[in-house]
Amino acid sequence: MRTDTEPDAGPQRRVGAGRRGRPSSLSDPPPTECDLVVVGAGIVGLAAARELALRHPGLRVIVLEREGVVAAHQTGHSSGVIHSGVYYEPGSLKARLCVAGARELYAYCEQRSIAARKTGKLIVAGGEGELERLDELERRGTENGVPGLRRLGPAELAAVEPHARGVAALHSPETGVVDFARVARALAADLAADRGRLITGCAVESIADRGAVATVHHRHGSTSARAVVVCAGAWADRLARQAGAAASPRIVPFRGGYLRLRPERAGLVRASIYPVPDPDLPFLGAHLTRGHDGRVLLGPSALIVGARDAYRPSRVRGADLRDTLAWPGTWRLVRRYWRAALTEVRQATSRTALVAAAQRLVPELRVEDFTPGPAGVRAQAVARDGTLVDDFVISRTERGIYVRNAPSPAATSALPLGRLIADEVGPLLG
Repeated sequence: MRTDTEPDAGPQRRVGAGRRGRPSSLSDPPPTECDLVVVGAGIVGLAAARELALRHPGLRVIVLEREGVVAAHQTGHSSGVIHSGVYYEPGSLKARLCVAGARELYAYCEQRSIAARKTGKLIVAGGEGELERLDELERRGTENGVPGLRRLGPAELAAVEPHARGVAALHSPETGVVDFARVARALAADLAADRGRLITGCAVESIADRGAVATVHHRHGSTSARAVVVCAGAWADRLARQAGAAASPRIVPFRGGYLRLRPERAGLVRASIYPVPDPDLPFLGAHLTRGHDGRVLLGPSALIVGARDAYRPSRVRGADLRDTLAWPGTWRLVRRYWRAALTEVRQATSRTALVAAAQRLVPELRVEDFTPGPAGVRAQAVARDGTLVDDFVISRTERGIYVRNAPSPAATSALPLGRLIADEVGPLLG
């Protein structure tokens, strides 16, 4: 993750390999034809490309990435939490893929010597009024097969997190932390070993995927392929609509800002402490997380912003803002959740308000304990009726597979999600 004062992602370093292991770069442009184009070098796109290269030896696979590095957006700006699968509706894609994904991710990281620590997580009910929602989370986690999940009383809660307070909690010992950008780089290296190509600095502008081939128009010309997979995060819905997929859902960008706990106060948090979330929203509430680097973050907020890469809240891009304001679902969303929206605005603009949320979990925290932290942008799909889409969404066209909604826990779920995408692509390559 990067702080708000750090520069935006740009062509810092080329990652990937050409057909003979040469680094792919702007001087090594995409071919005019191949078997498969994957758009987006986040963790999901790279997992899908790697899986397809493994399944189909000799398949000519290229990954096109608009930025100069892999994992430049959601993957590289996450808090690094490996989720265990507690929150998600049983039977949903998130529930199925998160539990499997966490298990596979730990194994993959061990194989690649990437530090992935099972630090555990508490979901804390601060009062009696939250116990019913905690019961529901326990039911979901049990039905989803979350390993080791158990209910704690106040004394047991304090034994896990001595400075946390609540009337009850769920403890998920399999929740962990990892550097997801490092995992993405490892997947890119795997792809290169299987003779796949990753080309950075190559933004895709449109896709025509009717007929026998898909034609991908990009910054350096066009590439024809038997199939295309789009894992473009915040920009995936635009490419899908241009290719003829359904208009709904649309991406509405939510900026998530964090505060960082000063090192001398970091002992107040051992691992991860979360509130009981609002069941009507796909956000988990402001929480405390000790990351893979040992630093403790508080957040995120969830504020609708004027650009799909608004790591600085002042950034506005005309096309992004027009898309958000023109989508009927945006206005229906605001009307439905205006009270929650006001809370998010307060927490996004006031350090005092965000810390007050944390004090419900750890009362000893003070406003002066925190400094400004990093930020990310969640590419959240919103349906026409204003519903916040709370599952992964994949659209299909004649020659394409489009991942339309893949926020958290997509990084945790990346390996099985990559297999699911590969299953969908298989018939197109046949």
